[in-house]
Amino acid sequence: MPLFNKQTPLEQGELRDAIEAFSAKAGFQLDNVFVIDGSRRSTKANAYFAGLGAKKRIVLYDTLVKDLEVEELVAVLAHEIGHYKKKHTIKGIIAALCQTGIMLSVLSLFIANPLLSAALGAGIHSFHLALISFALLYSPLSTLMGLGMNSFSRKNEYEADRFAAHHFNAAPLGSALKKLSVNNLSNLSPHPAYVFFHYSHPPLLQRLRAMTTI
Repeated sequence: MPLFNKQTPLEQGELRDAIEAFSAKAGFQLDNVFVIDGSRRSTKANAYFAGLGAKKRIVLYDTLVKDLEVEELVAVLAHEIGHYKKKHTIKGIIAALCQTGIMLSVLSLFIANPLLSAALGAGIHSFHLALISFALLYSPLSTLMGLGMNSFSRKNEYEADRFAAHHFNAAPLGSALKKLSVNNLSNLSPHPAYVFFHYSHPPLLQRLRAMTTI
Protein backbone atom coordinates (compact mmCIF):
# COMPACT_ATOMS: atom_id res chain seq x y z
CA MET A 1 0.00 0.00 0.00
CA PRO A 2 2.73 2.59 0.80
CA LEU A 3 4.06 2.12 -2.75
CA PHE A 4 0.86 3.57 -4.22
CA ASN A 5 -0.61 5.80 -1.50
CA LYS A 6 0.73 8.09 1.18
CA GLN A 7 -0.22 7.46 4.80
CA THR A 8 0.12 10.28 7.31
CA PRO A 9 -0.57 10.20 11.08
CA LEU A 10 -3.97 11.62 12.04
CA GLU A 11 -3.50 15.14 13.38
CA GLN A 12 -4.29 16.09 16.95
CA GLY A 13 -7.79 17.46 17.38
CA GLU A 14 -11.40 16.53 18.09
CA LEU A 15 -11.37 13.39 15.93
CA ARG A 16 -8.16 11.97 17.36
CA ASP A 17 -9.28 12.75 20.91
CA ALA A 18 -12.59 10.95 20.30
CA ILE A 19 -10.80 7.95 18.77
CA GLU A 20 -8.34 7.71 21.65
CA ALA A 21 -11.16 8.04 24.20
CA PHE A 22 -13.11 5.19 22.63
CA SER A 23 -9.99 3.02 22.26
CA ALA A 24 -9.28 3.41 25.97
CA LYS A 25 -12.91 2.60 26.81
CA ALA A 26 -12.81 -0.53 24.63
CA GLY A 27 -9.49 -1.66 26.13
CA PHE A 28 -7.72 -1.36 22.82
CA GLN A 29 -4.26 0.18 22.80
CA LEU A 30 -4.01 2.18 19.61
CA ASP A 31 -1.07 4.45 18.91
CA ASN A 32 -1.13 4.33 15.11
CA VAL A 33 -4.01 6.10 13.41
CA PHE A 34 -3.27 7.08 9.82
CA VAL A 35 -5.06 8.90 7.01
CA ILE A 36 -4.47 7.64 3.48
CA ASP A 37 -4.79 9.82 0.37
CA GLY A 38 -7.39 7.61 -1.30
CA SER A 39 -8.89 10.62 -3.10
CA ARG A 40 -5.94 10.55 -5.51
CA ARG A 41 -7.62 7.79 -7.50
CA SER A 42 -11.19 7.42 -6.25
CA THR A 43 -14.06 9.13 -4.46
CA LYS A 44 -14.83 5.96 -2.52
CA ALA A 45 -14.51 6.16 1.26
CA ASN A 46 -13.20 3.31 3.37
CA ALA A 47 -11.31 2.33 6.51
CA TYR A 48 -9.36 -0.77 7.35
CA PHE A 49 -7.35 -2.45 10.06
CA ALA A 50 -3.85 -3.68 9.32
CA GLY A 51 -0.86 -5.15 11.11
CA LEU A 52 -0.34 -7.25 14.21
CA GLY A 53 0.99 -6.54 17.68
CA ALA A 54 2.83 -3.24 18.05
CA LYS A 55 2.55 -2.64 14.30
CA LYS A 56 -1.24 -2.67 14.22
CA ARG A 57 -2.83 0.44 12.78
CA ILE A 58 -6.17 1.89 11.77
CA VAL A 59 -6.16 3.57 8.36
CA LEU A 60 -8.87 6.06 7.41
CA TYR A 61 -9.36 7.27 3.85
CA ASP A 62 -9.21 11.06 3.52
CA THR A 63 -12.57 10.88 1.72
CA LEU A 64 -14.01 9.14 4.78
CA VAL A 65 -12.72 11.86 7.11
CA LYS A 66 -14.19 14.53 4.82
CA ASP A 67 -17.64 12.94 4.42
CA LEU A 68 -18.41 11.67 7.94
CA GLU A 69 -19.06 13.38 11.25
CA VAL A 70 -16.77 12.70 14.22
CA GLU A 71 -19.26 10.35 15.90
CA GLU A 72 -19.73 8.42 12.65
CA LEU A 73 -15.97 8.09 12.20
CA VAL A 74 -15.59 6.73 15.72
CA ALA A 75 -18.39 4.24 14.96
CA VAL A 76 -16.51 3.08 11.86
CA LEU A 77 -13.36 2.80 13.98
CA ALA A 78 -15.30 0.77 16.56
CA HIS A 79 -16.30 -1.61 13.76
CA GLU A 80 -12.63 -2.03 12.78
CA ILE A 81 -11.60 -2.58 16.40
CA GLY A 82 -14.36 -5.19 16.56
CA HIS A 83 -12.56 -7.13 13.84
CA TYR A 84 -9.41 -7.14 15.98
CA LYS A 85 -11.20 -8.01 19.22
CA LYS A 86 -12.98 -10.92 17.55
CA LYS A 87 -9.63 -12.11 16.14
CA HIS A 88 -10.86 -11.88 12.56
CA THR A 89 -7.41 -10.87 11.34
CA ILE A 90 -5.75 -14.00 12.77
CA LYS A 91 -8.59 -16.23 11.58
CA GLY A 92 -8.38 -14.72 8.11
CA ILE A 93 -4.64 -15.36 7.91
CA ILE A 94 -5.11 -18.98 9.02
CA ALA A 95 -7.92 -19.49 6.50
CA ALA A 96 -5.83 -18.00 3.70
CA LEU A 97 -2.86 -20.22 4.61
CA CYS A 98 -5.10 -23.30 4.59
CA GLN A 99 -6.50 -22.28 1.20
CA THR A 100 -2.98 -21.84 -0.18
CA GLY A 101 -1.91 -25.19 1.28
CA ILE A 102 -4.83 -26.97 -0.39
CA MET A 103 -4.01 -25.32 -3.72
CA LEU A 104 -0.34 -26.32 -3.56
CA SER A 105 -1.24 -29.88 -2.50
CA VAL A 106 -3.57 -30.28 -5.47
CA LEU A 107 -0.94 -28.74 -7.76
CA SER A 108 1.66 -31.26 -6.55
CA LEU A 109 -0.70 -34.10 -7.50
CA PHE A 110 -1.40 -32.70 -10.95
CA ILE A 111 1.97 -31.40 -12.04
CA ALA A 112 3.67 -34.79 -12.41
CA ASN A 113 0.69 -36.80 -13.67
CA PRO A 114 1.20 -37.83 -17.34
CA LEU A 115 -2.48 -38.77 -17.71
CA LEU A 116 -3.43 -35.09 -17.70
CA SER A 117 -1.14 -34.32 -20.62
CA ALA A 118 -2.50 -37.35 -22.45
CA ALA A 119 -6.06 -36.15 -21.83
CA LEU A 120 -5.20 -32.93 -23.67
CA GLY A 121 -3.82 -34.89 -26.64
CA ALA A 122 -0.09 -34.77 -25.93
CA GLY A 123 2.07 -37.79 -26.72
CA ILE A 124 4.49 -37.04 -23.89
CA HIS A 125 4.05 -35.44 -20.50
CA SER A 126 4.35 -31.65 -20.52
CA PHE A 127 4.74 -29.34 -17.53
CA HIS A 128 2.84 -26.59 -19.35
CA LEU A 129 -0.11 -28.85 -20.20
CA ALA A 130 -0.15 -30.00 -16.57
CA LEU A 131 -0.53 -26.37 -15.51
CA ILE A 132 -3.43 -25.92 -17.93
CA SER A 133 -5.07 -29.09 -16.58
CA PHE A 134 -4.58 -27.85 -13.03
CA ALA A 135 -6.20 -24.51 -13.85
CA LEU A 136 -9.21 -26.21 -15.43
CA LEU A 137 -9.75 -28.87 -12.77
CA TYR A 138 -8.95 -26.68 -9.76
CA SER A 139 -11.49 -24.03 -10.76
CA PRO A 140 -14.55 -25.76 -9.18
CA LEU A 141 -12.65 -26.34 -5.92
CA SER A 142 -11.48 -22.73 -5.95
CA THR A 143 -15.07 -21.59 -6.40
CA LEU A 144 -16.23 -23.65 -3.42
CA MET A 145 -13.46 -22.30 -1.20
CA GLY A 146 -14.28 -18.77 -2.39
CA LEU A 147 -17.91 -19.26 -1.33
CA GLY A 148 -16.72 -20.39 2.08
CA MET A 149 -14.41 -17.38 2.45
CA ASN A 150 -17.18 -14.98 1.44
CA SER A 151 -19.56 -16.53 3.95
CA PHE A 152 -16.87 -16.31 6.63
CA SER A 153 -16.25 -12.65 5.74
CA ARG A 154 -19.95 -11.73 5.91
CA LYS A 155 -20.21 -13.39 9.31
CA ASN A 156 -17.24 -11.34 10.51
CA GLU A 157 -18.87 -8.12 9.31
CA TYR A 158 -22.01 -8.84 11.32
CA GLU A 159 -19.88 -9.56 14.40
CA ALA A 160 -17.91 -6.33 14.00
CA ASP A 161 -21.16 -4.38 13.58
CA ARG A 162 -22.51 -5.91 16.79
CA PHE A 163 -19.30 -5.01 18.63
CA ALA A 164 -19.54 -1.39 17.47
CA ALA A 165 -23.24 -1.17 18.32
CA HIS A 166 -22.71 -2.66 21.78
CA HIS A 167 -19.56 -0.78 22.77
CA PHE A 168 -20.34 2.52 21.05
CA ASN A 169 -23.62 3.28 19.29
CA ALA A 170 -25.58 1.65 16.48
CA ALA A 171 -27.14 4.92 15.22
CA PRO A 172 -23.95 6.67 14.01
CA LEU A 173 -22.66 3.40 12.56
CA GLY A 174 -25.87 3.00 10.57
CA SER A 175 -25.64 6.62 9.42
CA ALA A 176 -22.02 6.13 8.36
CA LEU A 177 -22.88 2.94 6.44
CA LYS A 178 -25.63 4.78 4.57
CA LYS A 179 -23.25 7.55 3.51
CA LEU A 180 -20.62 5.01 2.47
CA SER A 181 -23.23 3.14 0.46
CA VAL A 182 -24.12 6.32 -1.43
CA ASN A 183 -20.49 7.22 -2.08
CA ASN A 184 -19.63 3.71 -3.23
CA LEU A 185 -22.76 3.42 -5.42
CA SER A 186 -23.77 0.21 -3.65
CA ASN A 187 -26.71 -1.90 -4.77
CA LEU A 188 -29.29 -1.70 -1.97
CA SER A 189 -31.28 -4.75 -3.05
CA PRO A 190 -29.02 -7.34 -4.70
CA HIS A 191 -30.45 -10.78 -5.38
CA PRO A 192 -29.70 -13.16 -2.46
CA ALA A 193 -28.09 -15.66 -4.85
CA TYR A 194 -25.73 -12.98 -6.15
CA VAL A 195 -24.87 -12.01 -2.58
CA PHE A 196 -24.16 -15.66 -1.75
CA PHE A 197 -21.77 -16.09 -4.67
CA HIS A 198 -20.04 -12.70 -4.85
CA TYR A 199 -20.43 -10.53 -1.73
CA SER A 200 -17.76 -10.47 0.99
CA HIS A 201 -19.87 -7.91 2.93
CA PRO A 202 -23.58 -8.17 3.68
CA PRO A 203 -25.85 -5.72 1.82
CA LEU A 204 -26.57 -2.46 3.62
CA LEU A 205 -30.22 -3.17 4.43
CA GLN A 206 -29.35 -6.51 6.01
CA ARG A 207 -26.64 -4.89 8.13
CA LEU A 208 -28.99 -2.16 9.32
CA ARG A 209 -31.72 -4.71 10.08
CA ALA A 210 -29.27 -6.86 12.06
CA MET A 211 -28.19 -3.87 14.15
CA THR A 212 -31.79 -3.01 15.07
CA THR A 213 -32.22 -6.49 16.61
CA ILE A 214 -29.22 -6.13 18.96
